[in-house]
Order: sequence, then C-alpha cells, then structure tokens
Amino acid sequence: MKARDIMTTAVVTIEPSSTVAHAIRLMLQRKISGLPVVEAGRLVGMLTEGDLLRRAETGTEHRRPRWLEFLLGPGRLAEDYAHSHGRKVEEVMTPSPVSKSEEASLEEIVHLMEKRHIKRVPIVRGERLVGIVSRANLLHALASLSHEVKPASQSDSSIREQLLKDLEKQPWAPVGALDVTVRDGVVELWGSITDERERQALTIAAENIPGVKAVRDHLAWIDTTTGMLFEAPAEQPPKAKSSS
Repeated sequence: MKARDIMTTAVVTIEPSSTVAHAIRLMLQRKISGLPVVEAGRLVGMLTEGDLLRRAETGTEHRRPRWLEFLLGPGRLAEDYAHSHGRKVEEVMTPSPVSKSEEASLEEIVHLMEKRHIKRVPIVRGERLVGIVSRANLLHALASLSHEVKPASQSDSSIREQLLKDLEKQPWAPVGALDVTVRDGVVELWGSITDERERQALTIAAENIPGVKAVRDHLAWIDTTTGMLFEAPAEQPPKAKSSS
C-alpha cells in the first residue's frame, strides 16, 4: 500500500498569518493535534501540540541555568523567546516540515514517523499539499486488512510447509532446533529455544497460517548461561486461534 491509498485528503489547514489563539480553537473544535500550515496551497510549516507546550501564558517557557544560557548563546535564547511568546502561527510553527509524495510506501511513512518522532506526515505533489497520513490512518488501514478473507482451510502438510517457510525468513527463529507436526489443523511445536520470547513469537507465527485451528507448545528452554534444559510447561489444552 502507498500513501495515496490511506491518506486523508480533506485536510484541515491554517495560514501562517493566523493567530495562535485561532489555531488552538481550530485544533480543539476538530479534535486534531496538528495543523499543516499552508500558503497559496503550498506547505510551509506544521503546527502541533508540541509547538504549544512551552508557552508564556501557562508559565511553561524554558527556564535554564545561567551557565547553560551562556553556552546556548543569544540566538538560541531569542528563538525560544519568540516561540513561547509568538502570537502568529508563522512565529510558532515548525518550518519546512518533512513530507512524502503520494507514491511513498507505508514502510517509508512509518520509518519517517519513528525517526523524527512525529505523529503525522504531510503528503505533497510537488510543493502542494494533497493529503496527510496520521497514525490513525495507519490504524484504519490495519483494521481493513485484518478483515480480508483468508483461505478457510489448508491440508496439514501445506500448513507445515508454509510455517517452516515463513520461519526460515526470520533471523530470530530457531529453525534448526525446531520440529513441527500438524494434525487436523492443530500445530504442535517441538524442540528447544534459548530465549523465552521465542516461544510467543513461534506461537504467533503458527496462528497466522490460514487453516490453523490451534497451537500446542512442547518447546523446552535451554539456559545459555548454565546450559540447563527446562522442560516445556505442563501441557494445557491447545491454544485456539482467534477468529477475530
């Protein structure tokens, strides 16, 4: 999927000459935490809740020790003052925000969000704003994909083959120490693991195979520090695959 497939096109925007008070009212009315700043259709900035945390009105502007102010210099201090006391959007916004094109993949979008610690990415065509992808858009995409119909059943041999094939692609999977059997759609995991977190990941990998009805865990754990082997937990009823 690409940005154009999930982005919001009816984007609420604000002009750089608007007041901060107007921007705040707009964010509260629309229940949004960020506004693209647009001038003649061109994206020039972003105003988010983060830009409004340090404000003189609430007494939360930066207060630093004298020695740190000396190190930062007058330029940085002047910038902080303008940001906390500015009355217009252009004085408070983050200028030249990062953006992506409509053809950007969702992987690119998520990577950018993680790298920049941001909640939304403006989508542009040239310099013109055409949409925005937020974390909510990603959740909506995930929700729609989770409802896709998968094959209702597979043969036991097909289930086993697909599971092993999927695990071979995972660098964490102890494929060489793992044995998988499948009977009537119930996957049984045998062998050993060296990290308890592998147990849950292996179970999830099996549950995600279409046609799997339940998963039985018989995996033993080897403590790599002492070399001791701990048997699998006492056998319980097979963990049924969720139907949601």
